Amino acid sequence: MILEEITERLSETLRSRVLNRFGHAVERVVLQVPPKLAMGDLASPLPLELARVLKKAPRQIAEGILEGMELPALVKKATVEGAGYLNFHIDRGAFTASYINAVMAPPAPAGERVLVEHTNINPNKAAHIGHLRNAVLGDTLVRCLRWLGNRVETQNYIDDTGVQLADVVVGFQRLLGESEADVQAHIDDSSSRFDYFCWDLYARVGSEYEKNPEAKEWRREALHRIENREGETARIGSTVAEAVVRLHVATMLRLDIQYDVLTKESDIIALHFWDHAFTLLKECGAVVHETEGKNAGCWVMRLSDSAEFEGMEEPDKILVRSNGTVTYVGKDIAYQLWKFGLLDRSFGYRKFLQYPDGHVLWESTHESTGAPAAAHFGGATLVYNVIDTRQAYLQKIVKEGLRLLGHAREADRSVHFSYEMVALTPETASALGMTISADQSGKNFLEMSGRKGLGVKADDLLDALEAKALEAVQSGSVRAGQSEMNFEELAHAIAIGAIRYFMLKFGRNKVIAFDFNEALTFEGDSGPYLQYSTVRVENIFRKLSERNVESMLDRSSIDSLTIGEEMEDELWEIVRMSAETPAVIRRSVESLELSMITHHALEMAQKFNSFYHKFPILNEKDPALRQQRAACAEVFRQTMQGLLGLIGIPVPARM
Repeated sequence: MILEEITERLSETLRSRVLNRFGHAVERVVLQVPPKLAMGDLASPLPLELARVLKKAPRQIAEGILEGMELPALVKKATVEGAGYLNFHIDRGAFTASYINAVMAPPAPAGERVLVEHTNINPNKAAHIGHLRNAVLGDTLVRCLRWLGNRVETQNYIDDTGVQLADVVVGFQRLLGESEADVQAHIDDSSSRFDYFCWDLYARVGSEYEKNPEAKEWRREALHRIENREGETARIGSTVAEAVVRLHVATMLRLDIQYDVLTKESDIIALHFWDHAFTLLKECGAVVHETEGKNAGCWVMRLSDSAEFEGMEEPDKILVRSNGTVTYVGKDIAYQLWKFGLLDRSFGYRKFLQYPDGHVLWESTHESTGAPAAAHFGGATLVYNVIDTRQAYLQKIVKEGLRLLGHAREADRSVHFSYEMVALTPETASALGMTISADQSGKNFLEMSGRKGLGVKADDLLDALEAKALEAVQSGSVRAGQSEMNFEELAHAIAIGAIRYFMLKFGRNKVIAFDFNEALTFEGDSGPYLQYSTVRVENIFRKLSERNVESMLDRSSIDSLTIGEEMEDELWEIVRMSAETPAVIRRSVESLELSMITHHALEMAQKFNSFYHKFPILNEKDPALRQQRAACAEVFRQTMQGLLGLIGIPVPARM
């Protein structure tokens, strides 16, 4: 955080100087990075901004500000540049010596209680590649928010009363004629994956509906029984949902993604969250009962007076249909109220499973369980809902519901983290065994449809990535004669790095087409490239130790580290970029553009690899130069370890 401290002190000093010298109060001082290193490290256009107010030439104002100005520690000089910019030059050696103990040091804890809901896969079939983008975005946001000092709760919402689950139950009961015991036998069958079995069955049901539209009555009947917890249909639905969710959790754990609690829609219904929210909405006049027209008999939220929905042909939204059933958005409003602690009721909790690292994953229940006080969730002050961009309209309605209920602050702090879909390049789709239909031929990317059974399962993709990574590391193109390496572990780490980086490196509002070769390349814009760069710097220090070459960066004496003031631009760029990292992380979270972090990491890795070839450390005879370069390498090492940790990419021991 040392660069931010310098920036803050400079800003305060400049405000004070302007007030003392010119009698003018400045609210905000802009400090930015100059376009060239030779121009300094921080620059302010303040004199140009003041010229009109003070009726003086910018350079005259700049010189007046600098005359007799005491510079903050680690800033060695200030100059006037161009038309009147104030440029500040940092003492490179002193800064590096001070900063090396503060690399990736998190800021002071913010202490805000933040809730992030992500993944949210329907519990009716295996997870597919599209779900991975949601989970990776959500998990990376969680990691960054925690690094920034927030108390973060990770939720995975389970729609265990929805249409998709009902269709799979229809498949078991109507198409296969199977009982609850038969379903359990499928789950227990170790020779096949239950979520894969459900994937195929779900597609079969969709096909049946197309051939026999009257069969959709089966769905309505199953939905009613599941929602009201009636008979064997409901029990099969609950059994299927739990089994599939356990497999989803295992899939995401392969990517080192964990959750704190699974919140289930069946419990929201059983605990009457909506009933309470509905009462509140009626009391404040936010919903009206239509008596005529096409919405006759429905309860409708009037949105025509809201600027957010201005210009829409039909801005009003039905929350309760004429038959008394509640729409998804109605239940979402109630759930969002609970997230902020605005309902008069909450879930019970029970342990769902314990992760290998000991972390407990809880699940909601509508029953009293006597769960420990530690199992308390909700009541957040800031909520992120990671849901694809197709749900933008419904998310706006949820926010408006909070606003109409008088919770304007919570509405403003209800954040829709939207993102675009994931498709596949034709080459990758073919490699994964996906059939390309005639209407898809010639397209740059292929969309998926779970109802039609078109798509790639997440575990199949991960398996294929690991197989290709294993082939690469065993071929000798990546490894360097390391016969003692565990190639399976290395291939797993590379595959995770490839998929997580690929899902993050694009802007969230860009449709991405996943491509094997692009994701797994060891050159350029990829996760494996970052991993290789980080392993490379680790190797430098390992070899220094093996050769008994003193790097002079021993942690016991690092506080007294001295580095020459003159430092090559290539070295200084790495240190300065590292110092800018906390600000990059903060901006990426504020804008919800996590690709800023991957771009920052990539640029650092590229600069380090250039430095690596130009400035040897292992064979440098001059101790002072070796120490300076080793310090730069140490800054890079700590920064990359921290950045890769935030984006969930493992660092292999060797590559």
